[in-house]
Amino acid sequence: MHGLNLVTLCLIIVGGLNWLLVGLFQFDLVAAIFGGQTAILARIVYILVGLSAIWQLVVFFKAAKSGEVAAERGTSHPRGPRP
Repeated sequence: MHGLNLVTLCLIIVGGLNWLLVGLFQFDLVAAIFGGQTAILARIVYILVGLSAIWQLVVFFKAAKSGEVAAERGTSHPRGPRP
């Protein structure tokens, strides 16, 4: 699972950077690399980025449920502070 989490995180970063370029410069890097927004390779990348976001939501909610994100809330870990 760790490898899948890294791959999906990288794809989400690619998607986020692509949206940054679209927002700032109206330039879709994925479309430019893969032959336009309707090109099959670009569509595959868009689908993989979207599926990665869904996967990371699942991972996030599992971590939140188990208390793994307690540090993000500014609280100590449920098992106590680590040395």
